[in-house]
Amino acid sequence: MTDTDAFEAQRPRLTRLAYRMLGSVAEAQDAVQDAWLRWRRAGDDIADPAAWLVRTTTRLCIDRMRAAKSQRDAYRGPWLPEPLIEDLAVDPVERAEDVSVAFLLALERLSPLERAVFLLHDVFEEDYAEVAETLGKSEPAVRQLATRARAHVKETRPRFTVSQEDAAKLAAAFMVAAAQGDMSALSAMLAQDAVMVTDGGGKRKAALRPLIGREDIVRLMEGLAWRGADGQPLSFRSVRINGYPGLIMVREDGPMTVAFQPGEGGKLAGIYMVRNPDKLGHVG
Repeated sequence: MTDTDAFEAQRPRLTRLAYRMLGSVAEAQDAVQDAWLRWRRAGDDIADPAAWLVRTTTRLCIDRMRAAKSQRDAYRGPWLPEPLIEDLAVDPVERAEDVSVAFLLALERLSPLERAVFLLHDVFEEDYAEVAETLGKSEPAVRQLATRARAHVKETRPRFTVSQEDAAKLAAAFMVAAAQGDMSALSAMLAQDAVMVTDGGGKRKAALRPLIGREDIVRLMEGLAWRGADGQPLSFRSVRINGYPGLIMVREDGPMTVAFQPGEGGKLAGIYMVRNPDKLGHVG
């Protein structure tokens, strides 16, 4: 196997790790490319290529997270991860619960080291000794980091299952009601404690705080222009976004994505809308 073949065999795993670390498709691809450059410079003296690449990619991601902290702190309005988009016609590459928006937002509350430990051990199933070597920490310290991280994210995992078909039908019904301005129907589809987060990054119009509760969401929906300037419905296509049913919608000022998080009792638990153009460069 050539150096290129050995790297390409690991690229999908490295990209999945980097996306969960950074919350950005573009940043994840850049981090993996940086790992490739280091791999080429390292030569033939690597005993375990897979472990070396995971270790290098993890450290590159931690460096990026620390360098971007001031930018994230100054971000205008709520932050959402860059949408991970898959066509509905293909089988999902990722387990929905491991890339869901709710899960990635929970990871954002962790320190870079806690995030790395949790992902490497709990998601990518590396043992504590391997994680300790990757991070240059003792195994007891890594176990402590994992315990703290697990406490932060345990509530984000779904406690029930919803079929993809049922979730897609619910999302489609919500969009029909929104397009028709049927606020009663919208309200009936939302859980009482539903959450709506809109990310404009200060570059496109969006709510500057998460909306909590059915009433707040319906009030915002009443003020949103769900139709184009000419009165025709917005163009859109159905996709899978971070494991959720979702839509890519196109307006005159560019695309936006809407992801719908199904909840208990056939209701929607969350709506996540990305409007920041910096996060939509990969959206066709």
